[in-house]
Amino acid sequence: MDVRIPERLWPLADRLFKGHVALYRATGGVIGHRFPGAPPMLLLDHAGAKTGKLRTTPLAYVRDGDDYVIVASKGGHPKHPAWYHNVLASPEVRIQVGSRRMSVRAHEATPEEHDRLWPKVVEAYAGYASYQARTERTIPLVILESAPPE
Repeated sequence: MDVRIPERLWPLADRLFKGHVALYRATGGVIGHRFPGAPPMLLLDHAGAKTGKLRTTPLAYVRDGDDYVIVASKGGHPKHPAWYHNVLASPEVRIQVGSRRMSVRAHEATPEEHDRLWPKVVEAYAGYASYQARTERTIPLVILESAPPE
């Protein structure tokens, strides 16, 4: 089954994401952190690479030790999601995982890290494999490492 979101429907998806963020924040992650049959979700606070405007994106994640791993899949779209470009431009970001908020540093997984982590993200959500199959780009993984104390 092809579940790609056509380009013209991204504005609707964006409104749904904003609703998800609002519920997640209002409930301290009680609503929005976990859904049956889906990997857990975090909120990624990042600055727009061009505008500097603060943005929040809900994303599925997997744990890798103390780190969080997020997937720049955009549902198998031919282009990377905007948040991916934003965190590469300004890697000092904040996340909310459930009720916990923290500062982290983002970096794209190296090829070796990607090879090690890809099976783990596919195990968490099998849809990532079909997303990769329908796009020519290699779907990046972004590792969020705890920021050192200030």
